[in-house]
Amino acid sequence: MTKAIQIFRNGGPEVLRWGDTELAPPGPGEVRIRHGAIAVNYSDVNVREGGFYIAKPLKFPVIIGNEAAGVIEELGAGAEGVQVGMRAAYVGVGGPFYENTGAYAEARNVPASCLFKLPDKISDDQAAAMMLKGMTAHMLLVKCYPVSAGDTILVHAAAGGVGTILCQWAKHLGATVIGTVGSDAKAEIAKAHGCDHAINYSTENFVERVREITGDAGVPVVYDSVGKDTFEGSLDCTSKFGYVISFGNASGPAPAVEPLTLMAKGSLFLGRPTLIHYTADHALRLEAARALFEAVEGGAVKIEVGQTFPLAETAKAHAALEGRATTGSTVLLP
Repeated sequence: MTKAIQIFRNGGPEVLRWGDTELAPPGPGEVRIRHGAIAVNYSDVNVREGGFYIAKPLKFPVIIGNEAAGVIEELGAGAEGVQVGMRAAYVGVGGPFYENTGAYAEARNVPASCLFKLPDKISDDQAAAMMLKGMTAHMLLVKCYPVSAGDTILVHAAAGGVGTILCQWAKHLGATVIGTVGSDAKAEIAKAHGCDHAINYSTENFVERVREITGDAGVPVVYDSVGKDTFEGSLDCTSKFGYVISFGNASGPAPAVEPLTLMAKGSLFLGRPTLIHYTADHALRLEAARALFEAVEGGAVKIEVGQTFPLAETAKAHAALEGRATTGSTVLLP
């Protein structure tokens, strides 16, 4: 038996239930990993709610969560490239997004092939806070729109988990970073993590400020994880031939847009990437993870956990995340 957070139906944070669950021995090619820290991501909220990410009904009860770090404590037959006592992290375990669940537990079995060996300098808390978010930042900065020195970019939710990594990494690449946040306190956090211009959208019109900062030119790329509340403004912040990369939906899904609208606003390009496609095979996953480890170990990106919650109090973590009461990454501690 092991303790875990399960849901028995879709709904709000109140459906997250703490209790015992059976954990079989690891199967062929699997390992049992004892979690030291577990990530909370907004995608977990979508799965909990049964939102648009879900392609087919979940089979309840479900242990949600798709990212954690810890120590391998048992090997299944044929598990290669790993050993008992090795520290490791994982992001998903293969298959469709909605099937990448099971991390909200004290321990679980995962395929050995999905693990990343952790460098000694990176703690479990940091690993849980950075793998999905950092690999997402790599996808955005390297794959979706290759940011280079001299670019001026716009990052929404610049004080959030992805945002703080994205701003630091972009700054390291030589970009000027404009970020939006929801409070003056979050503006200070964004500035401390590579953001050159932090715009509090609760008191300022971010489109007007971006246009002012860029001399009315706009930015070549907008990274938008907020969705509904910022999407139309994102289009208006983008320069001719620019890119709007919508990669999250914290305020709800972005509204539909007609292709002719993209033409009228400057022949814009619109992307909606998912990390699953950009890390579809092991070589791509390793490329992203190695780049992230290099950035963190080299000091270009500092990983700071914004807040932690006991695993048993996951409902409080979800409520804080949905209420935009968090900064940086949120981590659950078993």
